[in-house]
Amino acid sequence: MRNKIVSASEAARLVRDGDWLTTSGFVGIGVPDELLAAIEARFVETGEPRGLGLLFAAGQGDGKTRGLNRLGHDGLLARVIGGHWGLIPKIGKLAIEGKIQGWNLPQGVISQLYREIAAGRPGAISKIGLETFVDPRLGGGRINEQSRDVVVELIRIGGDDWLFYRRQKLDVALLRGTTADETGNVTMEREALILDNLAQAMAVRNSGGLVIVQVERIAASHTLNPRDVVIPGTLVDAVVVARPENHLQTYATAYSHYFSGRFRAPANAVKSMPLDARKVIARRCAFELPVNGVVNLGIGMPEGVAAVAGEEGLTQHMTLTAEPGVVGGQPASGLDFGAAINTDAIIAQNAQFDFYDGGGLDMACLGLAEADATGNVNVSRFGPKLAGAGGFINISQSAKRVVFAGTFTAGGLDVAIEDGQLAIRTEGRAQKFREAVEQITFSGSRAARLGQPVLYVTERCVFELAPDGLRLAEVAPGVDIERDILAQMAFQPVIDEIITMDARIFHDQPMGLKTDLLHLDLADRIALDPATGQLFVNFEKLRVRSLDEIERIRARVAEVCAPLGRRVDVVVNYDGARIDEDIAEAYTAMVADVTERFYARVSRYSGSAFMRLKLGHALADRALSPHIFESAAEARAFLDAGEGI
Repeated sequence: MRNKIVSASEAARLVRDGDWLTTSGFVGIGVPDELLAAIEARFVETGEPRGLGLLFAAGQGDGKTRGLNRLGHDGLLARVIGGHWGLIPKIGKLAIEGKIQGWNLPQGVISQLYREIAAGRPGAISKIGLETFVDPRLGGGRINEQSRDVVVELIRIGGDDWLFYRRQKLDVALLRGTTADETGNVTMEREALILDNLAQAMAVRNSGGLVIVQVERIAASHTLNPRDVVIPGTLVDAVVVARPENHLQTYATAYSHYFSGRFRAPANAVKSMPLDARKVIARRCAFELPVNGVVNLGIGMPEGVAAVAGEEGLTQHMTLTAEPGVVGGQPASGLDFGAAINTDAIIAQNAQFDFYDGGGLDMACLGLAEADATGNVNVSRFGPKLAGAGGFINISQSAKRVVFAGTFTAGGLDVAIEDGQLAIRTEGRAQKFREAVEQITFSGSRAARLGQPVLYVTERCVFELAPDGLRLAEVAPGVDIERDILAQMAFQPVIDEIITMDARIFHDQPMGLKTDLLHLDLADRIALDPATGQLFVNFEKLRVRSLDEIERIRARVAEVCAPLGRRVDVVVNYDGARIDEDIAEAYTAMVADVTERFYARVSRYSGSAFMRLKLGHALADRALSPHIFESAAEARAFLDAGEGI
């Protein structure tokens, strides 16, 4: 129960040559910069400590000098295992040049590995990473040839392939909180996240190591509310009070009451985005948002989807999340990324990844750096540039639906959106759709084999993952397919039926997406034609994605037809409609039900050959006539002739 308060320089002297460190943080949130700065200063002055190992989950840095970049000195580090490397270029350079051993593993697996180490288990078993560069068959996460140790193994359990991530003995934890009492109990009331602090402290303590925590203030012993304590003092060996400049809430914000959950931000706190390529992409991605679903939005281009959701009044109808533990609210962007306003909860990072890995995400929207003909995506390695996977592998591999978002080309791309058209003024210098990606961060072939729906959204077109590779599905108005798409790719996509991207995306006013996604217009879509007495069902551009939506359609048909006391002739417009594969059977069962109860003659039409074929097969399976006309005129003429089907 001794007083555990020490200076930063005293804490730095506790680290010995060859020790394995683990550090907390997510971008600039929760990073123990005071402790890292003290270790850096000691090394620069004395050449000690040397040959350290480092295990970290999320990226911790500003892409320049802060965070783990402070440890990026030749000789200070010897071995590094990390999730996201893009924000720590100084350490990344050492790995690329072969001056340290380095491995890139999924952020979520490392986050969960802390608990395995704490519990004395040999490591973590997971399917996360299979058929990516982390898989031992594709490199085992090694960054360079010097990294010979095996940190991940392929194993078989119950006839299935799994990956076994080995535990690592840890000697020192460098963590961060808000308030510590003199006996080392630590709270985190002013932090934007709680991260893996507790699991890391337990892992190091049970490995026989030292736990050092950076805080911004000290309280008297036993005066903290025990329910506020995140790291119990029994796990803490030393506490350091940081200077304010080394204890920012994020690298962009010194302190925000909104990020700490002290206050809720007003509804207009998020600014509207200008209509440019980034917003076009974000808007198209927003069409995929699942009502009442759970969503993860990645860093970079996907950040705009949260802003569009706010503009369209959709935020309250879904739960946006971020991998470090944010549940609900509006995720922040840039160097604030990882923080959020108006959240429902902040949970531990490892628990968030448990939820993700188990299939809890209804949709993920992630960045698109480069893709290839089979649908593989690379966001982690580009020649001498080491970005690292971060949580990308966990999220993309486990989400029920994945949308990759990025510009079609890179490097100087300049586009204009005028009069509802997209014009490419200057093409990007680098192609992003390549014959083969440099490194597989997402396995397209695995996703296709498992039936995972995947879209690739750019400012000029949309691809979808098909069993035989990428299929060109949508093209922006004003874009020439041959000149602007096919000539700018290294492979030929599958081309059959192509539609035009929704025109609302390219006009600078609200899209009314809330009406679409919430089906607020069903009363207009399903109504009697007073002139003919026929029921007109207008499903043009309707997206049916859930069982709840199917039930709402059934209820609306019953609401209109049941009071009539007679069967009605029906015309159904399926132009541009989409029925998700996983609920297609339930949808056709609903059609069979309302047909039996309310319909006399039924005539259906769609301009889409694919929809006619797909829906025709589904109707035939339900003993309903499979014929679907190509136009409204044909469908109505068929009914008028008294031959309806």
